[in-house]
Amino acid sequence: MTTSSQPIIRWRLAQLASHLVVALVTLIVIGGATRVMEAGLACPDWPLCFGSFLPRRQMNVQVFLEWFHRLDAFFVGLVLLIQMFVSYLRRDELPSWMPLLSATLVVLVIFQGSLGALTVFRLLPSGVVTAHLACGLLLLVGASGISQALLASNEKSSPLFWRLMSGTSLAGVVCQCLLGGRMASAWAAQKCFLHGQSCQWLNLHRFSSIGVAICVLTFAITSIVVGGWSRTQWPWLTAAFGLVILQISIGFLSVNLQLSLPVVTVAHQLVAALLVALLSSLAFKTPQERSPSLGLLGNVPSSLETCNG
Repeated sequence: MTTSSQPIIRWRLAQLASHLVVALVTLIVIGGATRVMEAGLACPDWPLCFGSFLPRRQMNVQVFLEWFHRLDAFFVGLVLLIQMFVSYLRRDELPSWMPLLSATLVVLVIFQGSLGALTVFRLLPSGVVTAHLACGLLLLVGASGISQALLASNEKSSPLFWRLMSGTSLAGVVCQCLLGGRMASAWAAQKCFLHGQSCQWLNLHRFSSIGVAICVLTFAITSIVVGGWSRTQWPWLTAAFGLVILQISIGFLSVNLQLSLPVVTVAHQLVAALLVALLSSLAFKTPQERSPSLGLLGNVPSSLETCNG
């Protein structure tokens, strides 16, 4: 094994994981759009749609959303399988955790697919829909984390405060997403606006967003004040806090409009997915050191970080 072959395979898999991040963000957003447009049962069967891979005769906006959501999920599963096999075949050239984590993500995407089938067979039960979203978010965290971890050119860890605060911020945002998903799948906001029922879910989602925003802001400010390597990450920290502010603004607009504009609701879900991807990337970031022995890997992290962020 040469010194250059190891960085090349790490770079290739990091690049693959970065593309997975894009596919998973798309999967989550299209899934949200499917719910907003009440298209969750547009395809009455599973895994095909109206008994075919491409239902041309029945195609409309709702059918397209559900069909494309399944197509993207199939693509994600296929890429995860490729990642798992490559990680196993080249395991001697990769970190010891890579094959196991890749296999875990494959199991997770199979479980997510099973939950997707249940949403059709059981007619969109709220608990199953929320669990389906949880699997999607975990896959997004895993793909973003793998991309950053493979780009690490040394074994140096990030500062303890960075790991704790980034992890806490990420957990807070994921929990906030799941709370929003639970509220949406139970149509709690609509019930609150129309009948004054289930308003506790809407209020909890709104008030908890303040705590999450404070958590991300504290992480960003602390990292900049401490200085050193953490201060050099200010563009990504600023982007994370900017996404939080944008998310709160869109949520406020969505409530004022009483969720009457689907595009606003979908934008709310898009920003949430982007925030999860970015915070996952930050949580797995480590100080980088350029080295001649790194070959190609030492020349590409900046571009991949941009893609991942």
